[in-house]
Amino acid sequence: MEGLPELLIAEIVKRITSTTDRSSLSLVSKQLYTIEAEHRDAIRVGCGLDPTTEALTSLFSRFPNLWKVEINYSGWTPSHGDQLDNQGLHVLSSHCPLLSDLTLSNCLYIDDTGLGYVSSYCKKLRSLRLNYAPEITSIGLSQVAVSCRYLSVLHLVGCTAVDNVEWLEYLGRYGSLEELVVKDCNGINQYDLLKFGPGWVNLQKFEFEINGNYWMGAVQDPAYKVGYPYRYDICCDNLKDLRLAHIVTMPEIGLRFLLGKCKALETLYLEYVIGLDESEMIALFQRCSNLNTLSLRFMPLRCGYDFRTPLTDDSLKALALSCPMLQAVELTFTFINPIYPTEIGFTQKGIVTLIQSCPIRALVLNGAIIFDDEGMKGISSTQFLETLELVDCESITDAGMNFIVQAPCLSSLTLRECKNVTDAGMAALVSSQKLESLTVIGCCQISQEGVRGAAKTVRFSAQIESHDSLKGMNMHRNGRQSTLKAIFGC
Repeated sequence: MEGLPELLIAEIVKRITSTTDRSSLSLVSKQLYTIEAEHRDAIRVGCGLDPTTEALTSLFSRFPNLWKVEINYSGWTPSHGDQLDNQGLHVLSSHCPLLSDLTLSNCLYIDDTGLGYVSSYCKKLRSLRLNYAPEITSIGLSQVAVSCRYLSVLHLVGCTAVDNVEWLEYLGRYGSLEELVVKDCNGINQYDLLKFGPGWVNLQKFEFEINGNYWMGAVQDPAYKVGYPYRYDICCDNLKDLRLAHIVTMPEIGLRFLLGKCKALETLYLEYVIGLDESEMIALFQRCSNLNTLSLRFMPLRCGYDFRTPLTDDSLKALALSCPMLQAVELTFTFINPIYPTEIGFTQKGIVTLIQSCPIRALVLNGAIIFDDEGMKGISSTQFLETLELVDCESITDAGMNFIVQAPCLSSLTLRECKNVTDAGMAALVSSQKLESLTVIGCCQISQEGVRGAAKTVRFSAQIESHDSLKGMNMHRNGRQSTLKAIFGC
């Protein structure tokens, strides 16, 4: 390669995407070492940089053209040495003038001073993700909001010291945020987010999540007055990706307004949102003809005289009629009493009709005790289903496996805690020889021998593993019911 022009060598180096391969290549010669350093534009570092400041100085001096940096201390313990601190952020910011994408995860020793360095040096910053930075406050975020004029992506996860949203008001008036994620920030409630005001018109992705006993601290909107018409004059016509998790909504109040105004949604996740109204959801589905991904996670609450999940087959019918591009669906039901399957507002017929009406390629059913072998027979005739995940679906048996192998395009199947499926059901998969991948976890009547040969790639575990469908929902059923009844009369 010594005779090749430097520009050609640089082009070769840029086409090598593996970090390990590029690092190995740089050891071949001084020329490749220099070229690889000049063309490295992204880097990810974590535990083990010790002493941190000196190591970062050496690292960022070598790579002067970095535009994307991720520093992740997941799994860090004091035995790993020092963490990144404010001085380390000064080194990073001053050595990376092209930096536009910065992610800091589990950085326990950075605060507003460090963010001040970022805002002073990194004027081209477009994306900032702060995951569990407990010392960062609104002061540091305000510095970033004012100084980083091109900021379009902001993630705040576990930033527990942020206690006001002046920075968000500023970004709403003068910024150009397109993606905003706020999770587990105790000082930010859903009414604070309304202060984003005109900024909503540019937003394309929004996530808001509270974990823990989120129903205990249901905050009232201070602007609400009983007896007066109440509307938010906020435009969110460009919002394509919306996720609301673990919040309490009331008519016309709080982030529920989004469900009444969105029309461009392509992805919608609603996870344990208390206060959903079916008529509003039907109207939303009828407007959002571009919806292609939908995740609904419910627990039963008081609905009129019934105790059930908030939506019924009427919502599924609206989806089937109005969302011809729907390709991925998750339906999760938590705290359902097997004795009372009517606690699930949907019926098996409604679910099957939806799957048959839309080009569903991926389906997750979790805790769907109403779904049995007849349901499996119904979805086995769908022409598009490629991926199916069944979690805690106790009404499905080996007969259901015999039906589902007939699905013409099915290539990936996952079974979690499906206690009535046995090795006999796996034998049907072995005979069909059509699955690319099979995952079986915590299914007490399926053995490792039973899944052998059932797919080209097989993952088996007899142990029950945690599943994110239950994230943040760690109360016992009776305790949850009595708590919610006391608070909401449900």
